[in-house]
Amino acid sequence: MQTWWVNLGATYKYEVKGFMWSPQMPARGRSQSYDNMLLIEPGDIVYAFADTYIKAIGIAVGTAQPSPKPDFGGQGIYWNSEGWLVEVQFTEFRVPIRIRDFMSQLGPTLPTRHSPLQANGNANQSYLFHVPASMALVLASIVGQEFSIITEQPVNLSSDDSTQDPIEASLKMRLEISETEKVQLVKSRRGQGLFKTNVRMIESHCRVTGVSQISMLRASHIKPWSVSNDTEKITGFNGLLLSPHVDHLFDQGFISFEGKGDMLISPHLQIEVLESWHIPQIHNVGSFNEEQQSFLQYHQENVFRSIA
Repeated sequence: MQTWWVNLGATYKYEVKGFMWSPQMPARGRSQSYDNMLLIEPGDIVYAFADTYIKAIGIAVGTAQPSPKPDFGGQGIYWNSEGWLVEVQFTEFRVPIRIRDFMSQLGPTLPTRHSPLQANGNANQSYLFHVPASMALVLASIVGQEFSIITEQPVNLSSDDSTQDPIEASLKMRLEISETEKVQLVKSRRGQGLFKTNVRMIESHCRVTGVSQISMLRASHIKPWSVSNDTEKITGFNGLLLSPHVDHLFDQGFISFEGKGDMLISPHLQIEVLESWHIPQIHNVGSFNEEQQSFLQYHQENVFRSIA
């Protein structure tokens, strides 16, 4: 297990939802900071720094995967669009840590090269830094009890198993799309990668159960992956974060949602199932935006089992 320090700045509000992203090559040439993305392993610890505070701590869910740049709301318009994406399960601190207050402890542990911090507590201007063991121990002691609580949470580490099913194998044989696009299309089929990142930009919890712990939720396509075009496979508007049992009901067409949020229940679903899973029969989950509604319309017309 390694420890990393990521400077997020203006992209903090996006990346803290569950990922890190950097260009594969910065505009001014090779960078140790961006190369570090390729060294991250599942289970590594990541400290998120922004606005002079450590605001969150995360656990890397997988390794770096080629990915187009996520939508940062206009930030990073000059960054190269081809990059690396690492899924990270971040947890925000109840009280952010003002790092300058602890430089007497941290100062002696700063690495002599590629340090995330200057001696005065200011951040060095780069993205991702490796944290040496001595500095990692001091950071853990500064965080205190919260460190153990956060890092011991269950994390669903993604698998890079190269086993291919026929659909994914045929996708990887396509010649008209880049290797980066192929990787993210395969990831999207599994509810991972850029697709899951894009869904989390829009959805924060399971609308039916209220669960917000991302490790307990699945990123589910509204319009099934198998009938979506390449853009629809990746866009966050074509996805919901759902608890596993709710995902099963939605995927199999036993429930659906209207644009204003009313849950539809198929006549093929035994009411005892809803009762056993404590899902109310009359339920409004909150309205969906216009783009989501277009996908939900497809789901109602083509997936939802509406006829008894």
